[in-house]
Amino acid sequence: MSHRSLATLTTANSASVLCGVLLVLPVALLSASFVSAQHNQADETCETLPSEIHLIKEEYDELGRLYRTCNGDVTVNKCEGKCNSQVQPSVITATGFLKECYCCRESFLRERQLQLTHCYDPDGVRMTDHESATMEIRLKEPVDCKCFKCGEMVR
Repeated sequence: MSHRSLATLTTANSASVLCGVLLVLPVALLSASFVSAQHNQADETCETLPSEIHLIKEEYDELGRLYRTCNGDVTVNKCEGKCNSQVQPSVITATGFLKECYCCRESFLRERQLQLTHCYDPDGVRMTDHESATMEIRLKEPVDCKCFKCGEMVR
């Protein structure tokens, strides 16, 4: 429905109210047409991309003292891209506009185990004994990404 049609229906409805006759049908039809607006996926570029990040993980002993700090550069997936959003005039919303916002987010996560191979004691000396020289960590990363309505929770 074009902006011109909206203005015509709104004016016609307002005029009917002024004359004492309330035409609910055009407003109901107008509201339904905006609520059922389809999300256009044609230009969306939401995808899973590899990304290199630098991780630093500290480990503390049972007394809360720093035992070691490990770090490393790792490649993990991220969600990135463009999702189509839209704003349309609406007679049923308080602002006068119906807003549909979509964001590129993960649709499925997997857990990965990684090893950080640069470990240092609290004095900054690199650890060399087999047990302390590396640290295994777990992290979750996206396996697949897609456009979700903003505010919608992913299970």
